[in-house]
Amino acid sequence: MPTLIDRTTLRTLLGYARPQRRTILFGGALVLLSGLAAAALPLAAKELVDRLGAGGGITGLLVLLVGLALAGAVVAMAGNYLLERAAESVVLGARKRLARRLLSLRVPEFQRAEPGDLLSRFTGDTTLLREVCTHALVGLVTGSATTVVMVVMMGTIDLVLLGITLAVLAVVGLLALAGMPMIEKASHAAQSAVGETGARLERVLGAFRTVKSAGAEAREVAAVERGVEDAWRAGVRSARWESLVHGVNGLAVQASFLAVLGVGGARVATGAIPLSTLVAFLLFLFFLEEPIGQILHAGSKLQIGFAAVRRLREVEQMPAEPIGDSADAQPAAQGGARLSFSGVRFRYGPESPEVLRGISVDVPAVGMTAFVGPSGAGKSTLFALVERFYEPDAGHIRLDGRDLADWDLAALRAGIGYVEQDAPLLSGSLRENLVYGRPDATDEEVRDVVAQTRLDSLVERLPAGLDTPVGHRGSSLSGGERQRVALARALVSQPRLLLLDEITSQLDAANEMAIRDVVTTAAKTMTVLVVAHRLSTVTRADRIVVLDDGVVRATGTHDELVATDPLYAEFAATQLLTGEHRG
Repeated sequence: MPTLIDRTTLRTLLGYARPQRRTILFGGALVLLSGLAAAALPLAAKELVDRLGAGGGITGLLVLLVGLALAGAVVAMAGNYLLERAAESVVLGARKRLARRLLSLRVPEFQRAEPGDLLSRFTGDTTLLREVCTHALVGLVTGSATTVVMVVMMGTIDLVLLGITLAVLAVVGLLALAGMPMIEKASHAAQSAVGETGARLERVLGAFRTVKSAGAEAREVAAVERGVEDAWRAGVRSARWESLVHGVNGLAVQASFLAVLGVGGARVATGAIPLSTLVAFLLFLFFLEEPIGQILHAGSKLQIGFAAVRRLREVEQMPAEPIGDSADAQPAAQGGARLSFSGVRFRYGPESPEVLRGISVDVPAVGMTAFVGPSGAGKSTLFALVERFYEPDAGHIRLDGRDLADWDLAALRAGIGYVEQDAPLLSGSLRENLVYGRPDATDEEVRDVVAQTRLDSLVERLPAGLDTPVGHRGSSLSGGERQRVALARALVSQPRLLLLDEITSQLDAANEMAIRDVVTTAAKTMTVLVVAHRLSTVTRADRIVVLDDGVVRATGTHDELVATDPLYAEFAATQLLTGEHRG
């Protein structure tokens, strides 16, 4: 069972609130001042009753009572406004902090997570900080302070009645404390269920057409419904315990009121205390309900907040890398990049088979080098290592004679243009996608690249030209158009090293030939690395590296490999002669 107060989680929670500490302290002081003003009302009422009994004037006291009530209300409004403002600022800071962390996650960590769950933490869990970091923390302090002040004042009036009140409050308070950890447990379960459901829904929406074509809508709806029902059940459990805790507050005050009324009435009847004392004590009990309610409300909200903070802290503890900005970072040199792989070994996890088993290849500073081989040979993995999405388990990868691990990550990636196999685009306009890696690119540079990659006909037929939205992940474009946009985006960034992973897999023969010409031209001024299954893409390469089962099988030109390597010769025979595509 969770503990009532987790110190580590509490420190994290206070860390979120720290930038707003001055506003929170000032707002809390105002709320406390309004509570103390309320605490003075019973004493003024006692004096009023005493004066009425003695036949004295009460005008001044009535003015004082009204003044205290009005002042307390005004001060409370000001304090609550400051706390609300601070609460919104806490959520703002938390979301900025989490967004930075999410976008700096290392690729392996991100791939192990569920994007939908991470989104749930960004939206839902940060929202829960709104009340917790301000009203809950302040309510706990101000409620406790006001309660202590009132109890002291009640003690100065009559210790017997105070003892009865404290005994009742203590018994009922123990019941409330027992429920606090259950609120945290149920809240964590509810938030986790929401995150898992979000992950499920994100997966389905990301493969919308596949779900439709498979007729799997009913199954997926049922799975999502199970998730939201789990969240509902956990939320109901949390609500049940919260209702118990808050109900205890009313029960405690009412029980105290009845006990004090019975015992106090008897003491008034015997002359042990005056009627004004009983009236003041009963008023104290009436006003005591609010600060005790603040304490119990703060306690339950803190438990909910602790559940949210633990989920946020899990993200902040995930391995991350420095944030890079292509608008600021510049490659350390110009011209082509000299690349070398020396004894590189790699596997994706401790239980996974070794993908690369001692790769050693030297890539000159200018020209095209192609990597071919069966699926699973490790071709795309090499590109992921060059981008430092992963780190090799052994061996070294050097750029211009310098180990990749010694490069500033932003400067390294600023010099690399990477076209992924599925050529993902971002929601936004075509222009925004083209200049994504280099926001300061001129219109002329963009137009030149658009022409080179044969996108000019696409731009002409789009209703708003370059400013036409491309849809979610480029859904309004064909697969071949997305590949050409991805290549154009890489070329606009003017890289030293261009990594092309299966860029012609969705192109027709005419466009494939045009793209081959673009790549051949680019290879005259930069280093181009190409991964391809279709040998027609790489026959013009200056050198071809044949990979098989994670090792370099052969290296040479197309003609040399056809003559010397049986595997490559088989590829050439089946593809270049018959036109078949070997996956």
